[in-house]
Amino acid sequence: MISKENIIALIDERIKDLEKDLYVVELTISANNVIRVEVDKLEENVTVDECVSISRNIEHNLDREEEDFELHVSSAGLDKPFRHINQYKKNIGRMVKVKPLDSSKIEGLLSTVDEKGIVIIHSEKKRVEGKKKKEIVEEEFRFDFDKIKETKIVISFK
Repeated sequence: MISKENIIALIDERIKDLEKDLYVVELTISANNVIRVEVDKLEENVTVDECVSISRNIEHNLDREEEDFELHVSSAGLDKPFRHINQYKKNIGRMVKVKPLDSSKIEGLLSTVDEKGIVIIHSEKKRVEGKKKKEIVEEEFRFDFDKIKETKIVISFK
Protein backbone atom coordinates (compact mmCIF):
# COMPACT_ATOMS: atom_id res chain seq x y z
CA MET A 1 0.00 0.00 0.00
CA ILE A 2 1.26 3.46 -0.91
CA SER A 3 1.79 5.56 2.21
CA LYS A 4 -0.10 8.84 2.63
CA GLU A 5 2.87 10.29 4.53
CA ASN A 6 5.17 9.54 1.58
CA ILE A 7 2.79 11.30 -0.86
CA ILE A 8 2.45 14.31 1.47
CA ALA A 9 6.25 14.55 1.73
CA LEU A 10 6.57 14.50 -2.09
CA ILE A 11 3.86 17.17 -2.47
CA ASP A 12 5.43 19.38 0.22
CA GLU A 13 8.84 19.01 -1.43
CA ARG A 14 7.45 20.26 -4.77
CA ILE A 15 5.46 23.09 -3.18
CA LYS A 16 8.62 24.25 -1.42
CA ASP A 17 10.54 24.14 -4.74
CA LEU A 18 7.82 26.13 -6.50
CA GLU A 19 7.92 28.80 -3.76
CA LYS A 20 4.17 29.35 -4.13
CA ASP A 21 1.47 29.65 -1.49
CA LEU A 22 0.03 26.26 -2.51
CA TYR A 23 -1.51 23.90 0.01
CA VAL A 24 -3.22 20.51 -0.07
CA VAL A 25 -7.00 20.66 0.24
CA GLU A 26 -7.55 16.91 0.07
CA LEU A 27 -5.50 13.77 -0.46
CA THR A 28 -7.05 10.34 -0.82
CA ILE A 29 -5.54 6.98 -1.66
CA SER A 30 -8.01 4.20 -2.44
CA ALA A 31 -7.49 0.51 -1.73
CA ASN A 32 -6.53 -0.06 -5.38
CA ASN A 33 -3.95 2.77 -5.31
CA VAL A 34 -5.89 5.55 -6.97
CA ILE A 35 -4.22 8.71 -5.63
CA ARG A 36 -6.27 11.92 -5.77
CA VAL A 37 -4.65 15.22 -4.81
CA GLU A 38 -6.48 18.55 -4.72
CA VAL A 39 -4.45 21.71 -4.22
CA ASP A 40 -5.31 25.39 -3.90
CA LYS A 41 -3.55 28.73 -3.40
CA LEU A 42 -4.08 31.50 -0.89
CA GLU A 43 -4.09 34.38 -3.35
CA GLU A 44 -4.77 33.31 -6.92
CA ASN A 45 -5.81 30.26 -8.90
CA VAL A 46 -3.74 27.10 -9.30
CA THR A 47 -2.16 26.79 -12.75
CA VAL A 48 -2.00 23.67 -14.90
CA ASP A 49 1.81 23.86 -14.74
CA GLU A 50 1.71 23.71 -10.94
CA CYS A 51 -0.54 20.63 -11.03
CA VAL A 52 1.76 19.00 -13.61
CA SER A 53 4.83 19.78 -11.51
CA ILE A 54 3.31 18.19 -8.38
CA SER A 55 2.11 15.21 -10.41
CA ARG A 56 5.53 14.61 -11.95
CA ASN A 57 7.28 14.83 -8.59
CA ILE A 58 4.98 12.15 -7.17
CA GLU A 59 5.16 9.95 -10.27
CA HIS A 60 8.97 10.11 -10.62
CA ASN A 61 9.47 9.17 -6.96
CA LEU A 62 7.16 6.16 -6.82
CA ASP A 63 8.15 2.84 -8.34
CA ARG A 64 5.47 1.33 -10.60
CA GLU A 65 7.36 -1.98 -10.50
CA GLU A 66 6.75 -2.14 -6.75
CA GLU A 67 3.11 -0.98 -6.78
CA ASP A 68 1.01 0.16 -9.71
CA PHE A 69 -1.01 3.34 -9.13
CA GLU A 70 -3.27 5.86 -10.81
CA LEU A 71 -2.60 9.54 -10.08
CA HIS A 72 -4.89 12.58 -10.35
CA VAL A 73 -3.67 16.06 -9.34
CA SER A 74 -6.10 18.96 -9.71
CA SER A 75 -7.08 22.29 -8.27
CA ALA A 76 -10.01 22.54 -5.88
CA GLY A 77 -13.07 23.11 -8.05
CA LEU A 78 -15.37 26.13 -7.82
CA ASP A 79 -18.37 23.85 -7.54
CA LYS A 80 -17.00 21.87 -4.59
CA PRO A 81 -17.57 22.73 -0.93
CA PHE A 82 -14.78 24.35 1.09
CA ARG A 83 -12.67 21.78 2.94
CA HIS A 84 -9.82 23.90 4.30
CA ILE A 85 -9.76 27.11 6.35
CA ASN A 86 -7.52 28.73 3.72
CA GLN A 87 -10.34 28.36 1.18
CA TYR A 88 -12.53 30.48 3.44
CA LYS A 89 -9.77 33.07 3.85
CA LYS A 90 -9.15 33.21 0.09
CA ASN A 91 -12.82 33.91 -0.59
CA ILE A 92 -13.46 36.74 1.88
CA GLY A 93 -15.60 39.31 0.07
CA ARG A 94 -17.32 36.75 -2.18
CA MET A 95 -20.88 35.50 -2.10
CA VAL A 96 -21.20 32.07 -0.52
CA LYS A 97 -23.98 29.67 0.39
CA VAL A 98 -23.71 28.12 3.85
CA LYS A 99 -25.63 25.01 4.87
CA PRO A 100 -25.55 24.65 8.66
CA LEU A 101 -26.10 21.25 10.27
CA ASP A 102 -29.76 22.14 10.93
CA SER A 103 -30.61 21.72 7.19
CA SER A 104 -31.30 25.43 6.61
CA LYS A 105 -29.20 27.49 4.20
CA ILE A 106 -28.16 31.09 3.95
CA GLU A 107 -26.54 33.05 1.16
CA GLY A 108 -24.43 36.10 1.82
CA LEU A 109 -21.11 37.88 1.67
CA LEU A 110 -18.28 36.10 3.47
CA SER A 111 -16.97 38.93 5.63
CA THR A 112 -14.82 37.40 8.38
CA VAL A 113 -12.89 34.19 8.97
CA ASP A 114 -11.11 33.20 12.18
CA GLU A 115 -9.95 29.94 13.74
CA LYS A 116 -13.41 29.17 15.15
CA GLY A 117 -15.69 30.08 12.26
CA ILE A 118 -17.05 32.62 9.79
CA VAL A 119 -19.34 35.64 9.56
CA ILE A 120 -21.78 36.02 6.66
CA ILE A 121 -23.55 39.28 5.81
CA HIS A 122 -26.97 38.48 4.35
CA SER A 123 -28.76 41.29 2.47
CA GLU A 124 -32.46 41.18 1.77
CA LYS A 125 -35.15 43.66 0.74
CA LYS A 126 -37.65 43.90 3.58
CA ARG A 127 -40.49 46.15 4.53
CA VAL A 128 -39.28 48.46 7.30
CA GLU A 129 -41.85 49.77 9.76
CA GLY A 130 -42.85 53.34 8.94
CA LYS A 131 -41.56 53.15 5.34
CA LYS A 132 -43.60 52.66 2.16
CA LYS A 133 -40.88 51.01 0.07
CA LYS A 134 -38.89 47.93 0.91
CA GLU A 135 -35.31 48.64 1.92
CA ILE A 136 -32.21 46.51 1.90
CA VAL A 137 -31.59 45.18 5.37
CA GLU A 138 -28.28 43.56 6.26
CA GLU A 139 -27.97 40.88 8.93
CA GLU A 140 -24.80 39.24 10.22
CA PHE A 141 -24.74 35.52 10.85
CA ARG A 142 -21.90 33.77 12.69
CA PHE A 143 -21.24 30.09 12.05
CA ASP A 144 -18.74 27.96 13.95
CA PHE A 145 -16.91 25.50 11.69
CA ASP A 146 -18.20 22.52 13.68
CA LYS A 147 -21.79 23.67 12.96
CA ILE A 148 -21.33 23.98 9.17
CA LYS A 149 -22.34 21.09 6.94
CA GLU A 150 -21.19 22.76 3.69
CA THR A 151 -20.04 26.09 2.26
CA LYS A 152 -19.81 26.79 -1.47
CA ILE A 153 -19.09 29.81 -3.64
CA VAL A 154 -22.18 31.25 -5.30
CA ILE A 155 -21.41 31.20 -9.01
CA SER A 156 -23.00 34.14 -10.78
CA PHE A 157 -22.95 35.06 -14.46
CA LYS A 158 -24.13 38.66 -13.99
